[in-house]
Amino acid sequence: MHELSIPLLLSLKVAGWATLFAMVLGVGLAFGLSRWRSVWCDLVDSVLTLPLVLPPTVMGYYLLVLFGRRGWLGEFLARWGIDLVFTWQGAVMAATVVAFPLVLKSARAAFEEIDPQMENAARVLGVSETALFFRVVLPLALRGIFAGVLLAFARALGEFGATLMIAGSIPGRTQTLSIAIYEAVQAGDDGLATLLVLIVSLTCVVVLWAASRLVPPHARNATGVRGLR
Repeated sequence: MHELSIPLLLSLKVAGWATLFAMVLGVGLAFGLSRWRSVWCDLVDSVLTLPLVLPPTVMGYYLLVLFGRRGWLGEFLARWGIDLVFTWQGAVMAATVVAFPLVLKSARAAFEEIDPQMENAARVLGVSETALFFRVVLPLALRGIFAGVLLAFARALGEFGATLMIAGSIPGRTQTLSIAIYEAVQAGDDGLATLLVLIVSLTCVVVLWAASRLVPPHARNATGVRGLR
């Protein structure tokens, strides 16, 4: 039980913080991209979405180059006594990077589906831009944003490659569920590996089901509707 509880609690902590950071960054950038009218918008979106398609080890390498002890930002942070390598905070950073695009894509789609006339009507009534975002835009996009947040949590919970490269596998400190599964298989402990796999799988199924329920029905059934027409 001790071998199970520590990786589970650490994974939940890492996934929770990573989801929070991904949500804040993703929603903010998604709103900016949804309102930015430029030929460079799609290019920026593609760069920000790279962690979704790049191999996790590539992302881990990039993070080491940036935040390693000899990295561009690592040396600067070291002057302040901050070291992210082989720490759970490093695991949070890795999980944030790979989960962030899921929030970005879902939130941007939700923002772009909002009828511009509703925003214009609020402006005519004298609503400030800040109030417009929090009282009109954000509530209308909340379902799509929350769906992306749930997907980001599931992605952060299952992150392996980038986390292993920058945070390592230190039992009780940086060994998350995914890494613990790998270590259990390597050690030949099939019982522990099976139990951990079932926990992760069940959690992800529940999260994906919840996220699918938040997607608007017209978006879920768009393909089928076209087929009927």
